[in-house]
Amino acid sequence: MNNKEGNNNKSGGRANSSRPSSNKPKPAMQKRAQGPKKVKTIVKVADTADKIEKKANQAPKRPKVKDEIRLNKYISNSGVCSRRDADIYIQSGNVKVNGIPVIEMGYMVKPGDVVNFDGAVLTPEKKVYILLNKPKNFTTALDEGQEFRNVLELVKGSTTAKIGPVGRMDKNTTGLLLFTNDTDMMRKFTLPTNKSSKIYQVSLDKNLKFEDLEKINKGLVIDGHRVFVEDISYIEGEAKSEIGLKLRSANVKVVRSIFENFSYDVLRIDRVAFAGLTKKNLPRGNWRLLTEQEIINLKNV
Repeated sequence: MNNKEGNNNKSGGRANSSRPSSNKPKPAMQKRAQGPKKVKTIVKVADTADKIEKKANQAPKRPKVKDEIRLNKYISNSGVCSRRDADIYIQSGNVKVNGIPVIEMGYMVKPGDVVNFDGAVLTPEKKVYILLNKPKNFTTALDEGQEFRNVLELVKGSTTAKIGPVGRMDKNTTGLLLFTNDTDMMRKFTLPTNKSSKIYQVSLDKNLKFEDLEKINKGLVIDGHRVFVEDISYIEGEAKSEIGLKLRSANVKVVRSIFENFSYDVLRIDRVAFAGLTKKNLPRGNWRLLTEQEIINLKNV
């Protein structure tokens, strides 16, 4: 009896047990787990509302107008000065747009705006880049008399834009000469800090001594200025009076001065390469327009 009763009590205890398993989460724990999620949601909604409010309080952006252009670039495109100089004129109050003085840097000119620069209405021109293989007896100067013609005659009819040569060339210097109405590029290539290479073939009155070639290759000082020569060599198959010279200066006078410094007379100078441009397929006295890629390359040197 006792054993049966004991067995019944054990089985009854298991059958009547209604307590949840200890592995199941308690309701209180579920509420605590859900608590942080509600807080994050509230914070996220608050942040979103704050961003919307800030955006509403911001001044509306002026819609971008097609073909609008910065005022300093507009002035530069007109060929009167560089962008840097244009900024000075703008700050001085010498530029008007639609009759109103503008001193704001970065002002955008829209199509149809009338820009008055220092009393004159400007008409911007499309940028033009022309490469000439200059012959002898033409000069970039305007004050050498009537016996020598100006290089602009050689590119006459190439464009209606007001272009000018980049750098100077005398009547005896031949080779590559760049023309443009891009005043920023003109200024860039005339600065002594410009890093683009130019290659010249120089004809001397006598053979260049090897020791003088070595001295030139190391660089020299002319009129108190240090001249750095990238390379100098005799031209293969030619007399030792024919010299190839590579340097960064676009000033032909520097080329002449280098050899005169060692008591050589320079008979001829021919620029055969200019900032990556060459005379390939460009006969003497002829010109051509630069390609889009060549223009990009020039702006990046």
